[in-house]
Amino acid sequence: MDRERFEQQVNFIREIDKEKNIFRQTHLTGHGRNENDAEHAWHMAIMAYLLREYANRGIDVAKTMMMILIHDIVEIDAGDTYAYDEEAKKTQEERERRAAERLFGMLPEDQGEELKALFREFESGETAESRFAHAMDNFQPVILNDANEGSDWVEHGVHVGQVKKRNEITPTGSTEIWSYMEEILKKNLEKGALLP
Repeated sequence: MDRERFEQQVNFIREIDKEKNIFRQTHLTGHGRNENDAEHAWHMAIMAYLLREYANRGIDVAKTMMMILIHDIVEIDAGDTYAYDEEAKKTQEERERRAAERLFGMLPEDQGEELKALFREFESGETAESRFAHAMDNFQPVILNDANEGSDWVEHGVHVGQVKKRNEITPTGSTEIWSYMEEILKKNLEKGALLP
């Protein structure tokens, strides 16, 4: 065993436990507490595995799941940026880039570079895997909002146009899932949970 390498890996594993302390605006089904980033990632990874047949193109599901599992780790340093907070989104990219350097830099160089590359691939949205990962990232909170009668959208006064703009990349990952999401948005618009 390369003891130094092992210690770096264990230190990173300890550090990413902090992701469980990063709470999102979305609430758990049944109007529970706010979900944390680790729960969000776990939920999406399972979704990606189960829903992979709806990807527009064939995907490497293990790569997609890993991309999903690591994409919000940067929020340990950068904090969660609410999807509809336009002011916070102005600094999000730089905050997350710095966080990725620090956090993935804790690992042995080969693994750190591998995870940074996966993080960058997710952010770019240019591969089939990253597009499907984005589709899961956008679909998951819509499912939870719908399960909670749209209460998070109501609380923040979210307009249907904001949700559609956030989901511009979703159809590039899965047109079928986007079509289903549009049904959810229409239903929530009609009942007043989303503003026109």
